[in-house]
Amino acid sequence: PLTGEILGIRHHIAIYPASHYVTSKENIEIANRTIREELSERLAWFQDRGKLLEAQRIEQRTNYDMEMLTEIGTCKGIENYSRHLNLLEPGTRPFTLIDYFPDDFLIIMDESHVMLPQLRAMYAGDRSRKQSLVDYGFRLPSALDNRPLKFEEFESLINRMVYVSATPSDYEKEKAGGISAEQIIRPTGLLDPIIEVRKTEGQIDDLIGEINKATDKNERVLVTTLTKRMSEELTKYLEGAGIRVRYLHSDIDTLKRIEILRDLRMAKFDVLVGINLLREGLDLPEVSLVAILDADREGFLRTETSLIQTIGRAARSDKGRVIMYADKISKAMDKAISETERRRAIQNKFNEDNGITPKSIIKPIRDIIEATLPIEERQGLNPSEMTNKELKIYIKKLEKEMRIAADDWQFERAAELRDIIMECKVRI
Repeated sequence: PLTGEILGIRHHIAIYPASHYVTSKENIEIANRTIREELSERLAWFQDRGKLLEAQRIEQRTNYDMEMLTEIGTCKGIENYSRHLNLLEPGTRPFTLIDYFPDDFLIIMDESHVMLPQLRAMYAGDRSRKQSLVDYGFRLPSALDNRPLKFEEFESLINRMVYVSATPSDYEKEKAGGISAEQIIRPTGLLDPIIEVRKTEGQIDDLIGEINKATDKNERVLVTTLTKRMSEELTKYLEGAGIRVRYLHSDIDTLKRIEILRDLRMAKFDVLVGINLLREGLDLPEVSLVAILDADREGFLRTETSLIQTIGRAARSDKGRVIMYADKISKAMDKAISETERRRAIQNKFNEDNGITPKSIIKPIRDIIEATLPIEERQGLNPSEMTNKELKIYIKKLEKEMRIAADDWQFERAAELRDIIMECKVRI
């Protein structure tokens, strides 16, 4: 296009669509007919109930989509017509990538204690959102069939599954049929942390004393609270006591969140206060103390699973320890402490038998820096100050780094880059 130079002669070229919702012309014609039949039924339904605005809305939307589908073979939101395009009956489960797998495929589900509840909730969450679109005439009822699998449908498709979790639920244990492999021994000989339970009376003053001991040794501290408000108020109180502290919760976007974790490792501050984010996948070898406030409270943030995951944040340092502030030992606390002590005993015996001295994990800080600010650090750029044009260039460079990370099997870094890309796209 730039020079007008002819590079070659082509009599035929295949241009693939940007969407995977592609089918034959014959199927499109069939879908066009069945969609219009559904439209007629829906119009009658709205008109019988006096919902003329909704009727007009769905008629205009569907007719426009059908014209686009007939003329160019696709339309905006074509996935909402996938049931018609796939020639499926109403209520039939949609096709998924699993349908393309051979019969002997294997699924490895990492952090299954988190993933399974998410899988169970996907269908209801999707239907709740789309039902409103259907009710107000933005979509035909068949759009509801473009959905995630129900959990029972997902189960029926699974042949072999490996669940990976430090805290598997009864479901995983039942499905495994008693077959499990414990990965308790760490390559560096690290033990699960020592756990201490202290009274809540005077807990903040006691916590400040422990923080000062840790910071004197150039170590970091994580403090987990129950609510966002508690984390913010505790942060202000600790700041007033002269402690370098920040807080972390779900309202903080991905870019800022990773930046905070990076700054903690670089000793730009010493204490991080959080809620439920101080759990899976947070590997901070500089952290030697995890303090759990209100450890005896009942609720999903203080279940056995949550406590074990939080305790694990102190298992990246050879000086790792946990302080639970509580006035009684709850069932969840008792189970979490017992499980941690069991693992620690196995790890300690293995180290003694093999002459291993526990060592903190070594994780270069540049891993996080490169994942969060791969261009800013080199060029002095800040995404929040970029123009749309600069952001698009920045996103392309991030996507290139993400592909390189994935090719090198650095999947955690690739996932972090993916989240950053999504955050940047929102700003355009």
